Amino acid sequence: MNCFKKDSVYHGFKFLREEDVNEINSKAFIFEHIKSGAKLLYLQNEDTNKVFSISFRTPPKDSTGVFHILEHSVLCGSDKYPVKEPFVELLKGSLNTFLNAMTFSDKTMYPVASKNDKDFLNLMDVYLDAVFHPNIYKYEEIFQQEGWHYELNNKDENISYKGVVYNEMKGAFSSPEGVLMRRIQNSLFPDTTYGFESGGDPDVIPDLTYEDFINSHKKYYSPSNSYIYLYGDMNLDEKLQYIDENYLKNYDRIEVDSKIEVQKPIGKLVESVYEYPILQDENEKDKTYLSLNFVVSTPTDNEKYLAFDILEYILLESEAAPLKKAIIKAGLGKDVFGLYDNGIKQTYFSVIAKNSNESQKEEFKKLVFDTLEGLVKNGIDKKLIEAAINTREFELREADYHSYPRGLGYGIKVMDSWLYDAQPTNNLKFEEALKNIKKALTENYFEKLIEEYLINSNHSSLVIVKPSKTVELKKGKKINEELIKLKESMKEEDLSKIISDTKKLKERQTTGDTEENLRKIPMLSLEDINKEVEKLPLEEREEDKIKVLYHDVFTNKILYLKFYFDSRVIKYDDLPYLGLVENILGRVDTQKYKYEELANEINIKTGDISFENALFTAKDDDKDYTTKFVCKTKVIIDKVPDAIGLINEIMHHSLFDDENRLREIIQEMRSRFEMIINQSGNSISSLRLKSYFSPSGEYSERLNGISFYKFICNLDENFSEKFNEVKKKLKDICDVIFNKDKVIISVTGNNEIYDKFKGELSKLELKSLEVPEKPEEYNKFAQSINEGLITSSKVQYAAKGFNFRRLGYEYSGKMKVLNSIISLSYLWNNVRVMGGAYGCSSYILRNGNVFFVSYRDPNLAETLKIYDDVYKYIENFEVDDYEMTKSILGTISTIDRPLLPSQIGTKSDSYYFNKLTYEDIQKERDEILSTRKEDIKAYAKMLKEVMSKNYICVLGNDAKIAENKQIFGKLINVFE
Repeated sequence: MNCFKKDSVYHGFKFLREEDVNEINSKAFIFEHIKSGAKLLYLQNEDTNKVFSISFRTPPKDSTGVFHILEHSVLCGSDKYPVKEPFVELLKGSLNTFLNAMTFSDKTMYPVASKNDKDFLNLMDVYLDAVFHPNIYKYEEIFQQEGWHYELNNKDENISYKGVVYNEMKGAFSSPEGVLMRRIQNSLFPDTTYGFESGGDPDVIPDLTYEDFINSHKKYYSPSNSYIYLYGDMNLDEKLQYIDENYLKNYDRIEVDSKIEVQKPIGKLVESVYEYPILQDENEKDKTYLSLNFVVSTPTDNEKYLAFDILEYILLESEAAPLKKAIIKAGLGKDVFGLYDNGIKQTYFSVIAKNSNESQKEEFKKLVFDTLEGLVKNGIDKKLIEAAINTREFELREADYHSYPRGLGYGIKVMDSWLYDAQPTNNLKFEEALKNIKKALTENYFEKLIEEYLINSNHSSLVIVKPSKTVELKKGKKINEELIKLKESMKEEDLSKIISDTKKLKERQTTGDTEENLRKIPMLSLEDINKEVEKLPLEEREEDKIKVLYHDVFTNKILYLKFYFDSRVIKYDDLPYLGLVENILGRVDTQKYKYEELANEINIKTGDISFENALFTAKDDDKDYTTKFVCKTKVIIDKVPDAIGLINEIMHHSLFDDENRLREIIQEMRSRFEMIINQSGNSISSLRLKSYFSPSGEYSERLNGISFYKFICNLDENFSEKFNEVKKKLKDICDVIFNKDKVIISVTGNNEIYDKFKGELSKLELKSLEVPEKPEEYNKFAQSINEGLITSSKVQYAAKGFNFRRLGYEYSGKMKVLNSIISLSYLWNNVRVMGGAYGCSSYILRNGNVFFVSYRDPNLAETLKIYDDVYKYIENFEVDDYEMTKSILGTISTIDRPLLPSQIGTKSDSYYFNKLTYEDIQKERDEILSTRKEDIKAYAKMLKEVMSKNYICVLGNDAKIAENKQIFGKLINVFE
């Protein structure tokens, strides 16, 4: 128990106050370090997954991306830890549950998390030394590598730009959504820091000098400008002492001018137009983004912080959202969504129509304001308001931040007020705000917000982002001409210096760290690792002749319920329609509800009801796999009967005869898939790659990959002719898939919750249905191999791989260690550090599939060559026991992530369907812990054989793919 007296000093920290934050079952302790001026917040609770973060207020003064480059660079070695990549060494050799850094519009955060006390302190120390004593002052090459540099290997070459952040932002600016989101903020705040691109505009990044880079660190990375955050079950006194004695006591308080100015209102609808690149043979029609944007409040007003989030759901997210429906119905966009950014000093609200045209902008403006005025005049449907409030309230109480630890999710919310000199707990305390917002159920609460902040706004913009076939050509030509002129204008000594700098950088990148320096990175021992696998709760039961997988977990009165239906009853040729069903159920009329009413009922009565296609491969063969169509919900125990009733209505009484509604859903699906292709090309290329050699991969690709996207495009473009066929297919699938004899139910909760579920199960009208004697044959392969998937992206996503089981090899847990070594040593150094890609991943899976894939990669053939040469690295792999221990620790950290209650049930289900036993998982852990250097080296032959099969898929730039067309068997224009 932490006991502190107000205004007393503990290890240099003055204790200011404590307060209960009942909403998250925590107590907040707020301090200020007297000598250095550092601010510190500790959230005390029983969470064993501890979080530390140090953040700095970093408002950019230009678009060079200096703070983004600093975010990368300070993690490239420090005084105490002088290795080139302490960040990577920690990934390799700690038990972290989270390790990263993040650049926002006005702040930079450095968070870590771990369940192990010793490891947590180690991670905290490395990060503190990194931000306060980085090696950027000693090695300009860090700036060149992470930011940008001129690349020139000899005087006969052309000069080019290289750099990790430079390439990352080229990728970000390749996405039209990326351009739009950045330009919206710029348009609303032209006179403040938000008028600049904090991540860095690729056109401006090369303006950043090393001197300005260093000066930015000197100014902003001061303890006086820092915000230290601690969360979880820990000895706070020990942490305060450590931070003070090792870091803060050495700094005096200074004035740091990091104040963020407020943008004065810019008036009504300041208009701006931007372009994004498309291919020469793409049609420009229906590819423009129209957005209306309004500055609305501040994140320090915790009621409006939450209220506008709910309003965005009401107007633009719900299936019943009136503004979204109006825009779609008027044909002003094929997809509509909202944006509410409450993470900057002046929050803003956006209405966005995608797949529109610039010529429709006046109609778009008029319709938006007419619709908003109509809602103010006539009132918003109270059912819709109740549904929206319940949805957000459920999310607040569940506190599932997906890939982020819960403590980090809270930490980001803390910064949304703390950074602007308000109380750090401001946005964690939501009960009073929710209570006030719920007045909207009887009053015109949201109508007043719409009238005051949207209709009568004097601070708004219209941002248009439209397609262009020439913008990228012009830009590329301009850059090339500038670099040619630069080279021509240079003296011999200037060229020699660039060549020398390029060589010096590569020498640093290719030279390993000394053993002495590597030993300075703190590391646990194998004795700190739990040798036993934690058993996940799973009890097989039977209810009404249905198998139930029961996971006895405390869930705070929430039932997590899944129905796994056998989808192998669906014919192979109809699999794309199964993907369509996944996206349509719950979004169309049923016999009892119009789809808008259904959406409201789902959101009022449950946390969610959704459907998805799932695939589980057997532990030792990717040709032996199980396919399931899954219905899932999360619901408070008191509303379980409502959830079962709604699921029953959706499964058995959905109607597919509303042609306009189906068309709207298909158009939105196409739009959202395009966003995935633009932003996550690595997942698309790797999925396509697996379809060449893996039957389970081929199945997944038909439901989630380019094949499915092309199917949706075909439906969209020929919907009138295909409507009757679509309607029939959807009904036929629903008629055969919801089979009582072919379902397994998963229940996660305690016994009280299970009993509630059991009492309601009979109300689900599941019937026994006839199915074919033999399940449908899905074990097929894609016909094409080695495809180049062409987009207008400025970067590549290059994938290559095969299946090692086809080559006669068996799986071992040692392969997980191999995977860590390849990913964090070989690929990181060659594809990211030297190649300039933003990232590269390695996957070696139990079912035999092996593949590597790069992310926002400026290269293509060079990356594929790196993949081919992986066996040489492993063949010559020489490390001592210390380094092997490090790799083992890092591997264990990837499989020992803490799980939320819902995740426990999901992971346990996957083990069941993958036919993985506790003994299998323990054997894998034992193999990981016993891995030796010789085991790793023995995999060189396997890797060589895998890569020699030469299965390749690359999604990326048209010119780069054309330049390497000899690599590919087929070229596909993705958006054609």
